[in-house]
Formats: sequence, structure tokens, C-alpha cells
Amino acid sequence: MPSSSATTDVCKLRIAAIRFLNPAPLMWDFEHLPFAEELKQRYLLHETMPSQCAAELAAGNADAGLIPIAAYATTPGLAIVPGCVIASLDHVRSILLVVKDPESLDAVQTVATDTSSRSSLAYAQILFRKFLGLAPEFLPHPPDLEAMLRKADAALLIGDPALLALENRAAIEERAGACYQWIDLAAEWHSHTGLPWVAAFWAVRPEAFDRCGISASQFVADMQRSRDNGLAHIEDVVQEWTQRIALPAVTIRHYLTQNIHYRMDDACMEAMQLFYRYAAECGALPQSPPLRML
Repeated sequence: MPSSSATTDVCKLRIAAIRFLNPAPLMWDFEHLPFAEELKQRYLLHETMPSQCAAELAAGNADAGLIPIAAYATTPGLAIVPGCVIASLDHVRSILLVVKDPESLDAVQTVATDTSSRSSLAYAQILFRKFLGLAPEFLPHPPDLEAMLRKADAALLIGDPALLALENRAAIEERAGACYQWIDLAAEWHSHTGLPWVAAFWAVRPEAFDRCGISASQFVADMQRSRDNGLAHIEDVVQEWTQRIALPAVTIRHYLTQNIHYRMDDACMEAMQLFYRYAAECGALPQSPPLRML
């Protein structure tokens, strides 16, 4: 017979989350009083890599997750949770294409890509294939910039490794004895489309609400309240993350307040639809799915 704690957990909505800096404001209420204890009664939270959130949803190991935008196109049955998003209105700093040639992309034949995000790869493929008419080979590689550039003409980094590389740009170029191009893919997307760059959003299997006895409106309200409280406590988030990542407080603060956009609006929705169309056209994704909102 299962234990009472195991039985209780079955009745909770299982959430797959990401332990990166950029979702930190969205997760505020799950980690801080006064709402953390209340949310523990409704949700069972665990952390994983971005690429694994959708995999856990597809496998039935999670009911909701903060999924990369590309994963929605390949995971049937999901609904998008309104209100919350990880996006950028221009430069984001955490999706970075570093190119050996300091002036041109025309000579790029190989790109070493961080293996943790299919979405970032899709944005890079859109840049090269859709916007520039180029067709480099993309080579999976762990997120070590200097090792990546020893293997390929360019490197694609995302998330915290991208922020750290950008922070240490001068030292990296000094060790290499070279100057590189440092291209912000969110800014490139925005310059070509005029729309926000969207990285991730909450998605859920709607049938899970019946099993858990939680309403969809309750879930949406909890997520939006957590976002709002996180944005109201940015200085606290900054102080916490200076202990977790080797970045100065000023960089973390700028990133959370100037680079990341957390509210899903009409422009973000339009950007998502365009991303799926472009990604399907250039072969980065198998299809352009309709947006199914919760």
C-alpha cells in the first residue's frame, strides 16, 4: 500500500521547472513565504533542464512545465498558460552566437550548438537559412565556448553560460588572441521581424486538472501572482542569485529588468506564431502548430 505522502503527491499537479536565472521571478512564490506553503499543497515542483521539461510532459512524468517555445510544436496535447512568458523586446544577452570572423557570417560553415535547447537552435537556423540564405552545419556540443570555437566557425550559447561568456568576453578573446563577433540572436530576431523574441512559456496538459482537483483558473492565478510578486522583489532575486552565479549584481539586475520581458501580450503571441511558421519553413521544426490557449 502506498504511503500517505505518496498518495498526497499523486493528487498534486506536477510541475517541471528550470533552474536558470531568467525564470527566477516567475518562481518567486514557490520558493518564498507567504505563499510557498500554500502552493506546496497544490503542486509538486521539481527542477530540470529546459529540454527535459517538454520530454517529461510527453512522457507523463509532469503535468505542467516551463517549456522552450520549440517544444510546443513537437509535444501534442498541450495548452499554453496565458499571462507568463520568458521573452525579450530587443537584446536579451542569454542567447548568443559567437563567430570567429569578426566582420562577416558568410564564411560560417559549422556552428557548435549548446545541446540543452532546441529553441535556440531553431532561432539560429532561422537566422542563417531564412534571413541570410546560408546553410551551415550545426554540431551539438556542451556549452564550453572556447572548446566550441576550437571545433567550429561559430558557437551558440544559451542561458547562464551565455551570460557568463559575455561577462568574460575580454578574457576569452585575450586567451584566443583574436576578436570575435558577439551576436545577440534575440536582437537579430527583433531587427528582422519587429517582434519580441520568445524563449519559453508555461504549458499544461488540461486533463490533469480533473485528476488533481485544481481548476485551470486557480493555476493561472497562481502563476500570474508568482510572476507579479517576483517582479516586485527583483532586488531580493538579485541578491539571491549573486550567490548562485558568478555575475555582479548590476549585471543580474539589468538582465532581469531590461533584457527579459515576463508578460505574455499580443505582440508575444504574434511572435510565437511567426516563429513556428519560419521554423517550419526552414526545416527547424516539423510543423507550425496552432496556439491552443488554456
